[in-house]
Amino acid sequence: MTSRAFIAGCLGTSLTQDERAFFRDARPWGFILFKRNTQDPAQVAALTASMRECVGWQAPILIDQEGGRVQRMGPPHWPPYPPALAFLAINDPVQQREIVRLSARLMAHDLKSVGIDVDCLPVLDVPVAGSHDVIGNRAYARDPVMVAKLGRAAAEGLLAGGVLPVIKHMPGHGRAQADSHHDLPVVEASLDALRAHDFTPFRHLADMPLAMTAHVVFTALDARKPATTSRRIVREVMRGELGFDGLIMTDDISMKALSGSFAEKSKAAIRAGVDVVLHCHGIMDEMVAVAGAVPAMTGQRARRAAMALARIRHEPEPIDVDAARAQLASALALGGS
Repeated sequence: MTSRAFIAGCLGTSLTQDERAFFRDARPWGFILFKRNTQDPAQVAALTASMRECVGWQAPILIDQEGGRVQRMGPPHWPPYPPALAFLAINDPVQQREIVRLSARLMAHDLKSVGIDVDCLPVLDVPVAGSHDVIGNRAYARDPVMVAKLGRAAAEGLLAGGVLPVIKHMPGHGRAQADSHHDLPVVEASLDALRAHDFTPFRHLADMPLAMTAHVVFTALDARKPATTSRRIVREVMRGELGFDGLIMTDDISMKALSGSFAEKSKAAIRAGVDVVLHCHGIMDEMVAVAGAVPAMTGQRARRAAMALARIRHEPEPIDVDAARAQLASALALGGS
């Protein structure tokens, strides 16, 4: 049966009977895990297997595993990873890129071993002075070219390990002076400034398979609607100017930046041209509303989804995990010197 254009979460470390029944009937295209869902490797592997059993195919399973303060799988069962900004301490630019790739390759190893095959990384947002610290050290740098370079290294590391990267938050969250989890940020920068700065990393990584939208209003593009629900931003900027032809998903539709009911928000994103709606909280009545508002995965969205998944249907690049972890720790400790 055809999947529907949404990604869903669950409440705990295993599926309830109600969740199983809902997923079988609603057929989400994918699933997402959070810290509340990750107890130990055996449990996560069982959970991902049960999610896929509900929908009857190798559906993508996502997680936010960036490192630093955004790491859903951590000690004692998984190692901690540094935030993106930490890699700037490595002085040699060649080694810096190599270590970013290595860190992402190790993350992919951790994720793939428990059935997770999509990581919401890299963050391609470029912070500016005075912006909210919701991005902060999650960004690789304040220079858009450096963000593009290191973001690609992270994406390559994930892909080598059989995990899809998600570039985020398109077309850029770095200027936001509010946290879109709680408020709607409004960016008043000129279109020229956005093109020269915020858009740059996304333009450089437009060949990536998946992207996540920003719940941010850009007054130079659409004074009324945030990027997630703006037809002009999705179709003319993301698809047109930035040249992105991969699958576009919303950021979490539950975030307070968006107004309206869950059905209204979901329909608005789909009308704008977004392919898939992301709902993270696992709250049943919200998921039911989202499922009822989104279309089936057909046409262009089905093509984009298939093209994305085709990027990881291979054996991961071989890796000596212990040696790689030692190399990562040494490079960060020494600052690359």
